[in-house]
Amino acid sequence: MLKDYVILCLVSVLAGAINSIAGGGTLLTFPALYAALGSTAGAAVIANATNTVALVPAAAAALLGYRRELVQERYWAGVLIGPSLVGGMLGSLLVVALPPELFKVAVPWLILGAAVLFAVQPQLARWLGIGKSHGRPTARVAAGAVAFQLVVAIYGGYFGAGMGILMLAALAMIGLDDIHRMNALKSLLGGAINGISVVVFVASGKVYWPYAAAMAVASAIGGYVGAHTARRVNRTLVRSVVVALGFVLAAYYLYREFAR
Repeated sequence: MLKDYVILCLVSVLAGAINSIAGGGTLLTFPALYAALGSTAGAAVIANATNTVALVPAAAAALLGYRRELVQERYWAGVLIGPSLVGGMLGSLLVVALPPELFKVAVPWLILGAAVLFAVQPQLARWLGIGKSHGRPTARVAAGAVAFQLVVAIYGGYFGAGMGILMLAALAMIGLDDIHRMNALKSLLGGAINGISVVVFVASGKVYWPYAAAMAVASAIGGYVGAHTARRVNRTLVRSVVVALGFVLAAYYLYREFAR
C-alpha cells in the first residue's frame, strides 16, 4: 500500500509539470491509478475520476507561474471559459452514463492529429495568413474557437489524455504565437474543465479519496515547478517538447489499441 502511494505521488509530480508545459500528464497518472485500484472493470472509471480530482491543483499551481502571461490574454480567456465549463460537465456526465470504450477508441487519433497540427502550425499560419494575437479576431474565428473548445472540453471531461495538446493546437491555429501565453490559457481552461468534472465525479461517488488527496498535493508541486521552468526555457524548445510528447502519446495509445 505504501509503495502505491509513493509511485502515485512521484508520477503526479511529473504529471503536474508536464501538464503545465504541454499537457499529457494523464498518460502517467491514469495507468498508475488503474493498476493501484486493481485493474478491474470498474477501476477504469474510478481511476479516471480520481485522476481528474488529483490534477486540478496542478492547473491552479501552474496559473500562479503563468499569471503575467494570462493577463495578456484576457480576451480569449473570457471567450473560451464558458464552453470549457459546459463541455467539461457534458463529458464527465458521459463517463458516468456510458462505457469508456466508446470514446477511448478515438483517443490516439485525436492526439496524433493535434500533434501534427501543432507541428505544422507556423507554416500553416503563413500560408493561410493567420494573424498574430495582437488584435481582436473576426467573429467567425471566435465562433470557430468556441465550437472547437466545446468539443475539446467534452473530450477532456470524458477522458482527457492529450487534452492540453489539443488546446495548444487550437490556440495556435487561431493566431496565438507565444507558447507561454498559450500555456497560461491552457492551464486556465484545463483547470475549468477538470474543475467542473470534479463536481460531477464527486456527486456520483466515483472518486477514491485516499489516492486523490495525496496525488493532489504532489501534482500541485509539479505544476508550479513546471510553469516556472517553462517560462525560462527557449520557446522553440518548448514547442518541440509539445510536438514530441504528442507523438509519444499517440504511439502509446495506438499500440494499446492494436496490440490486443
